[in-house]
Amino acid sequence: MQTQFPVPTQGQGLYEITRPVADWIEGQPDGLLTLLIRHTSASLLIQENADPDVQTDLLAFYQRLVPAADDPSMSYLRHRMEGPDDMPAHIKAAMLPVSLSVPVTSGRLQLGTWQGIYVFEHRDAPHRRTVAAHFRPD
Repeated sequence: MQTQFPVPTQGQGLYEITRPVADWIEGQPDGLLTLLIRHTSASLLIQENADPDVQTDLLAFYQRLVPAADDPSMSYLRHRMEGPDDMPAHIKAAMLPVSLSVPVTSGRLQLGTWQGIYVFEHRDAPHRRTVAAHFRPD
């Protein structure tokens, strides 16, 4: 069983997709769900979804860790074809997961109480991201 989830983004940040993924998997038998983001400048994360400060702090941390290419500390970067956020977005995507595996039991994602599934957008401009999903029953 396979599908794709479109995820519109409005710039850098974390965008939760737990609900549409959970709705799609509802009623399925036990198995394993695999998710893959089909882009090289965004990532997937399982992260806390109770306190929005977690998402704000993660975004701030990665912006500080990998600043835009026009920051003097990033002067060594050569790939600037699509703007100063482009190569830093690729670096962040190389550091973070682009695929996730989530066990499914009786049609429910086996996430922890405060866990959610997020697309982590690393580019400044809005994008339409796509997450491919594949469910394999046991």
